[in-house]
Amino acid sequence: MDYANNILETIGNTPLVKLNTIVTEVDALVLAKLETFNPGHSAKDRMALKMIEDAEASGQLQPGGTIIEGTSGNTGMGLALAAIIKGYSCIFVIADKQSKEKVDVLKAMGAEVVVCPTAVEPEDPRSYYSVSKRLAEETPNSWYVNQYDNPSNALAHYESTGPEIWKQTDGKITHFVVGVGTGGTVSGIAKYLKEQNPAIKVWGIDTYGSVFKKYHETGIFDENEIYPYVTEGIGEDILPGNVDFSLIDGFEKVTDKDAAIYTQKLAKEEGLFMGNSAGSAIKGLLQLKHHFKKDDVVVVLFHDHGTRYVGKMYNEDWMKEQGFL
Repeated sequence: MDYANNILETIGNTPLVKLNTIVTEVDALVLAKLETFNPGHSAKDRMALKMIEDAEASGQLQPGGTIIEGTSGNTGMGLALAAIIKGYSCIFVIADKQSKEKVDVLKAMGAEVVVCPTAVEPEDPRSYYSVSKRLAEETPNSWYVNQYDNPSNALAHYESTGPEIWKQTDGKITHFVVGVGTGGTVSGIAKYLKEQNPAIKVWGIDTYGSVFKKYHETGIFDENEIYPYVTEGIGEDILPGNVDFSLIDGFEKVTDKDAAIYTQKLAKEEGLFMGNSAGSAIKGLLQLKHHFKKDDVVVVLFHDHGTRYVGKMYNEDWMKEQGFL
């Protein structure tokens, strides 16, 4: 009989699917790594389990402990899945710009959710960074995950996602395109792929309101680049330790409007019901099309599932309110 002993054993080995209609203007073969096939419907399942296992091994996470983390939703979901199987409690801190669906899903998985304002400085005591740290200090037998600086985040993708992409493309991959948030996904995968073939180009997709692109190009952390934006899961107003800029060949910015519109286009043209960052990623890839040649193999990673955004990017009223239609 062929079965998994628990849900955590189904993480990884996600499919690679050829894109067709939406990339007709791109000469190269474009393949999408669909991380929505993980049990928590996102790439974050991989690093959530890895961070928990490493914290258990180091003694940071004790039996019956409480896992505390600031999350845009998907890391929380991965942590919640592992916590259920392993017997931990969870407290997640989330910014109020995230979709209601994400909050509801985390609560459905038994987690306590604290919602914080988006439009505050990272150092502000009300920010989700500050609240997460404070709760970890106040809660007995707790472990603060800190996905932004936790090396196990990138290591999970170095050990699993990178090798999968290399094997699935038979080593023929020439470009990798992915939205950048905590940096674990891009850095872990990029490190593995460039070790196999240093000629592979890695492009990070950024959003307007985030510091990544300018910092990568100039080395300047420009606070004038920072302002609230709608796109979820990518871009930052800080420099996470997991973003290894030396592994990224360039960043491409995508507007909130384009990200939302192309999230819908993926569903309507390719049958891919993906999350908001997938819209950013595919639009960024299209903006980069002049970098790709006929025989290139371009892999774009889609982080999460459209069910997280039914009330937002897939809702016509919301799209009109935002001025996106």
